Amino acid sequence: MANEISRPAAGPLERVIQGLESVLNNRQLTVLKNVVFILVLLNYWSYFYAKIAVCGPLRVAKDFQAFVKRIIFKQLRRLPSVQAKINAELDKTLKEMEHSMMSREGDNVVPQLRLPKHGLTEEQVLDELKTFQKMRGKDWEGGRVSGAVYHGGEELTNLLAEAYRMYAVSNPLHPEVFPGVRRMEADSVAMVLNMYNAPSTGCGTMTSGGTESIIMACKAYRDMYKDLRGIDYPEMVVPETIHAAFMKASGYFNIKLIMIPVDPITCQVDVKKMAKAITRNTIMIAGSAVNFPHGIADDITALGKLAKKHGIGLHVDCCLGSFIVPFLEKAGLPSVPFDFRVDGVTSISCDTHKYGFAPKGSSIVMYREKKIRKYQYFVCSEWTGGIYASPSIAGSRPGALIAGCWAALMRIGEDGYLDACKKIVGARQIIENTVRSIPQLTVKGNPISSVIAFGAKEPLNIYDVGDMLGELGWDVSALQNPPALHISVTLPWVPSAADFAKDLREVVNQLVSDPSKGKGSTAAIYGTAASIPDKSIIDDVAAGFIDLLYKS
Repeated sequence: MANEISRPAAGPLERVIQGLESVLNNRQLTVLKNVVFILVLLNYWSYFYAKIAVCGPLRVAKDFQAFVKRIIFKQLRRLPSVQAKINAELDKTLKEMEHSMMSREGDNVVPQLRLPKHGLTEEQVLDELKTFQKMRGKDWEGGRVSGAVYHGGEELTNLLAEAYRMYAVSNPLHPEVFPGVRRMEADSVAMVLNMYNAPSTGCGTMTSGGTESIIMACKAYRDMYKDLRGIDYPEMVVPETIHAAFMKASGYFNIKLIMIPVDPITCQVDVKKMAKAITRNTIMIAGSAVNFPHGIADDITALGKLAKKHGIGLHVDCCLGSFIVPFLEKAGLPSVPFDFRVDGVTSISCDTHKYGFAPKGSSIVMYREKKIRKYQYFVCSEWTGGIYASPSIAGSRPGALIAGCWAALMRIGEDGYLDACKKIVGARQIIENTVRSIPQLTVKGNPISSVIAFGAKEPLNIYDVGDMLGELGWDVSALQNPPALHISVTLPWVPSAADFAKDLREVVNQLVSDPSKGKGSTAAIYGTAASIPDKSIIDDVAAGFIDLLYKS
């Protein structure tokens, strides 16, 4: 037609674009895109639904609100003016920490920044050691420090020191050189297995402490279920009151950590919510007997049934319960099922260096069967230095600590640990009875072991109670989420428990009569921490504190 405008032929680029449009608008591809979109929605919905099922709608709403606040706060923190103010406050806080830390060392300390040109005499070294020993620390010997020092008496300390001297150069990495150390380690593990009623198939290893024992158990389950079930994205389901070593294991070994709330009254983990959190990627669940914050034992029997049902591991953290919980029943004290007699329990950690009174740096991790323990090991069969194998994280280990642990177990014996259990739990009961008799205070859950935690009813601030007790020389631990004070009763507390109870009652009476007396630092610190949406600031403070530990 005369008025028809002819179009130029499409160029190469236009033809490519037209071809892509034709492919993208293909009916089969459109269906595939819709299916992928629906699957993505279902994935997010399943995550959201699982979150609600485990934590409840109110908790999810609060968590989402906190998440939004964190995002906003993080962006605000990028502003130079805001960052400058935060840095100024951080520097101020760290300087106060530094002053508090360094002031305990006195004014006459000369930092040793390099090796002495000429070695000191033995007398000079001992004099320096005595100087460090006299630095102004808190009074643990008088039974005024929560936990920290698990002292079995001066006579035992002397024995442990002699055991250390005898085996100072030994290393269990070389059993052919130090066969006696191998025997003592094996016997120490066997004695603790017996104490926890392990079956004949039971086994274990010694580690450097509770954290390593827990980490090793998590590593064993990760590797075992990857090998046996092909789980590449492992998950573990634990109470929110579980020891922080599980968080560390999660970070070290890339195991997804699912935290389950505890009952606000009993402080035990909610087993029903734990059951809802188990997926095809779950390799283990865990419970405590007892937990660090409140001294509460989870319902291990119910957790055992849950683990058996799903064919997964159940680790019981008895690091703090150690040599107290196994003796409760024999002492005629209230107890709960917690050990290998519970069907479904597959591993347990127990710190010999707590209420076993062994030297610091010894713990036992136990397994129901050797087929689990083997996944804890590290083996490198192709190393140019020869075949390398080790049972835990460390290669070389101090045989002297193994000797000290064995010596403590043998010296104290069942009757000694039974007596210590009665005394320590008795001291805790004195404190608990006093707390329950004070209307303004509330005990957390139903403690059965050496630990007690208690909070306060408004308007009383429990951190003010802790600060005023600190002014009287008592060093108790502050808890958060919710606010509370924690005491791990040790043998030195046995003669001082009544004095603490008296001072506690007096402090509460003073704060009730005059609330203005409660102006301590702990309330300010934890109050500020609770109000900050972005917890990375708290992480910076904690990292700064660790830095100070290495400042000479």
